[in-house]
Amino acid sequence: MDFGSLFTNVVAEMIGPTAIAYALAAIGLNIHFGLTGLINMGQAGFMLLGAYGFAISTIAGWPVWAAVLVAIAAAVVFALLLGIPTLKLRGDYLAIVTIAAAEIIRIVGRSTSLSSFTGGSNGLLGNSFKESFSGASPFPDGRFSLGPFTYSMNDSNSWWLRIVGWALVALACLLVYLLMRSPWGRVLKGIREDEDAVRSLGKNVYGYKLQALVTGGVLGALGGIVFTLASSVQPDSLGRPVTFNTWTILLLGGAATVFGPVLGSLLFWGALILVRGLLRGLVPETILSTQQVEQAGWVLVGITLMLLIVFRPQGLLGDKKELAINVR
Repeated sequence: MDFGSLFTNVVAEMIGPTAIAYALAAIGLNIHFGLTGLINMGQAGFMLLGAYGFAISTIAGWPVWAAVLVAIAAAVVFALLLGIPTLKLRGDYLAIVTIAAAEIIRIVGRSTSLSSFTGGSNGLLGNSFKESFSGASPFPDGRFSLGPFTYSMNDSNSWWLRIVGWALVALACLLVYLLMRSPWGRVLKGIREDEDAVRSLGKNVYGYKLQALVTGGVLGALGGIVFTLASSVQPDSLGRPVTFNTWTILLLGGAATVFGPVLGSLLFWGALILVRGLLRGLVPETILSTQQVEQAGWVLVGITLMLLIVFRPQGLLGDKKELAINVR
């Protein structure tokens, strides 16, 4: 078994667009849950709206910056439509509503009546909307090698996408760092602990919750843009499993921390590739087929994460005190 090649594949996945997209989505979810205590189970809906907003605008001929603004605006509108009637709900009730809202977005995206815009169940091919992003790159075309990693400079799954993606992650972490130490962030933490006490101090709890939902949703939309720039816009690729994976990443790294979502994304995808690679190299194909290896990889990673949650529920970087969340 070539452990050198396996290690290269693990690191490549950890720095790849998928890990970037999930890190951004988990940072947004951290604002919802880690700071405010909102149990949002519909983060995939924000990602899908961001992907559709960017892709449809780009296909229509809009420049990259305008397409990004459209994606952000779509996330803001969705957060307002979702939050205004539902943010008075708590705990499981809010979770049910948000996961249903995300499913509505996915089903609408699959609708044949909107196939001229969304592509229906087939989605939107990457070649139809990636050229403007590639064209914004300051780097020359071609391929570039950095150690064992070789990617194109500007095409799909490129160095340009990685540079932009990790820059967005760094800015998102800086945003969370500043928010956590601001008066606004302290109010959010107070809402997380006991919103009735915060309300008794004259704070507009409903308004703060709505602001947190919008902020985290915008970060989710940016994650959706990065996710789709590496592949294509497929409504089923941003469904319920994406939300569950994002929650796992957040809890793995540690909620209410600055770098927890990023560490969680790196370890989650690195562990998945590592387990799959070990199974392919050590288990004969007569025992486990390629498809079964994929499934077994998810099972083993899931069991490992379950044990982590049981024995270290605060995550790797989290503080146990941060889990004292009022979700009545």
